[in-house]
Amino acid sequence: MKRILRSLRWAMVKAAIAGTVMVALAFLIPLGLMVQQTARDRAFTAAERQAAALGPALAITTDQEAIAKAMASTDSGARDRLAVHLPGGATVGSARTDNDQLPSTDSQGWTRTVRAGTVRVEGGYALLQPVAVDNGRVAMVEVFVPNADLSRGVGTAWLVLSGVALALVAVSVAVADRMGTRIIRSARRLATAARSLGSGNLTVRVPVEGREAAGAPEELREAAYAFNAMADRVVHLLAAERELAADLSHRLRTPLTVLRLNAAALGEGDAADATRHAVSQLEREVDQIIRSARRHPVDAPPVALGCDAVEVVRDRVGFWSALAEDEGRPWQLAGDEEPAPVLVQRGDLAAAVDALLGNVFRHTAVGTPFAVDVVTAEDAVTVLVGDGGPGFTDPDAAIRRGAGHGGEGSTGLGLDIVRKLAEGTGGDVVLGRSAVLGGAEIAVRLNTRTQVELPRQQRRRTGRLIRKD
Repeated sequence: MKRILRSLRWAMVKAAIAGTVMVALAFLIPLGLMVQQTARDRAFTAAERQAAALGPALAITTDQEAIAKAMASTDSGARDRLAVHLPGGATVGSARTDNDQLPSTDSQGWTRTVRAGTVRVEGGYALLQPVAVDNGRVAMVEVFVPNADLSRGVGTAWLVLSGVALALVAVSVAVADRMGTRIIRSARRLATAARSLGSGNLTVRVPVEGREAAGAPEELREAAYAFNAMADRVVHLLAAERELAADLSHRLRTPLTVLRLNAAALGEGDAADATRHAVSQLEREVDQIIRSARRHPVDAPPVALGCDAVEVVRDRVGFWSALAEDEGRPWQLAGDEEPAPVLVQRGDLAAAVDALLGNVFRHTAVGTPFAVDVVTAEDAVTVLVGDGGPGFTDPDAAIRRGAGHGGEGSTGLGLDIVRKLAEGTGGDVVLGRSAVLGGAEIAVRLNTRTQVELPRQQRRRTGRLIRKD
């Protein structure tokens, strides 16, 4: 998500740079060309003024010494850039044009029809300006304009325009980055709230008003409103689901009361004691379900994660062994020599083992043997439950939630509970056929990526579990 937001921010900056550069080029290039043309026109205009300054002197006399003195008094003449072509072919000053570059003349010299013009010479241009002298004759004044004068100030102007363009780009990038920061901040706030809600924090909301939401675009505001509405709806649905679970669990109290009274009337004996124990345990489980269902998730006390799989399996097999003896089912428990710590809650693992053993008693005939094995590896603990029954006709349907075996009294939730427990640790559940008993076999693999510290009383109980044939 952070990478996407950074890409979005960089995309906005690049779009701002591209747009500003295009606008700057569209305006600054014509402006720079205009500055260059202005410098050129300024240089030729100054040359025309220098040529016009000799007009009064040429109108009075055509004496070369007098004209040379008049030329020396001008700026161009002092810098040896001025020359006068007199009628008859004489030239005063340093001329840079060749005779073939001058306008054609008749026997009297240039006529009044000759117009001013410029010719290309070495190092620049020569401005040729006709000036009337005595007796209707025309002299040609030549003013040299070097290339440096044609581009004087143009370089500075281009530097200033380039600086303006860079300043515009910098300002646009700063503005775009500021806008992108606001958008990204709002998007990051929304993403953080979504992750928090996904992790179980039902109280998280995205601010849509006030200082924190200032500068957010309208689309993100609408997304924030939709997120808050969704979170409120989730809280409402979860509350309704908890109340429904509590109500359904409470309905079990009436049949449980009848069972408890019937169990009390059974008298003495192992079977009667086991029945009363089972009813008492069922009442405790129902009470726990009601309390858990009505408790808000935020108020739930923390539960220690981690237990000994061998300890849990030994306890649950011992519980089911009484029913196995009554039904004449041979059973066996193996792999109980050493503790096997796993990263699951004890109650969840016990419920999963009960679901597996309950399926054996529910879906196999009386007297069918079963076996439980705990296999400990370096990074996983596998619980194997096999039986001598007919096996699975459709393993995929058996593990699918709500499908189950399809038999009477089957909800199809037992194996799905086991699957969720295994996948919560990164493990899995595999359904197959038992190589020893020939019936169904379920392998539940629980990953153990980190070492789980077992309680001290569990570390002391490392004796072998009961086996019965």
